[in-house]
Amino acid sequence: MDTTSDDELSHRIAFILEIDKLKEIERRTHLLTSGRRENSAEHSWHVALMALVLAEHADTPNLDLFKVVKMLLLHDLVEIYAGDTWVYDVAATNTQAAREQAGASTLYALLPATQATEFTALWEEFTARSTPEAKFAAAIDALQPLVNHLLTGSPADDGPRPPVAAVLARKQPIGESAPALWELAKRIIAQSAQRGLYE
Repeated sequence: MDTTSDDELSHRIAFILEIDKLKEIERRTHLLTSGRRENSAEHSWHVALMALVLAEHADTPNLDLFKVVKMLLLHDLVEIYAGDTWVYDVAATNTQAAREQAGASTLYALLPATQATEFTALWEEFTARSTPEAKFAAAIDALQPLVNHLLTGSPADDGPRPPVAAVLARKQPIGESAPALWELAKRIIAQSAQRGLYE
């Protein structure tokens, strides 16, 4: 009896069960309605849908949107082991790449070899921002927290407020793949600064 397919299925089920843990990874971004912090699984779902809705604003014709969505659904899975890293936390960002690489190695190894190779390559492509699809996926990933923070943030929030210059520098790559979305992002950043959400 050939048990190869059964063995591959068991590996896929193990991966599916493991990624459920992404629902437990809390981010700094708040939900628009309840005010609680979103988790990384909710973020992944949200940015994947944003990419579908905003695809026509990509500055690349014939963008492989399916690939963009796959990258957005896969790229934060490493946070199951690495945790979420706030982009303005310098100490945490210094160790982020190593933590996330270790997480990717552990997580994607649960899959059958061919699928593990594919998912790892998509994660690496997103991380390297090496293709138009990766750049657009990163732009959407950078835009989503800006919108939510403008609508839910408060100057009295716990934790430090990043300087406006740091926010602009961090979000500027949005313009590399979606100039119209970068113009939107700059307006959002300016409004947030006026509300005292940034220093």
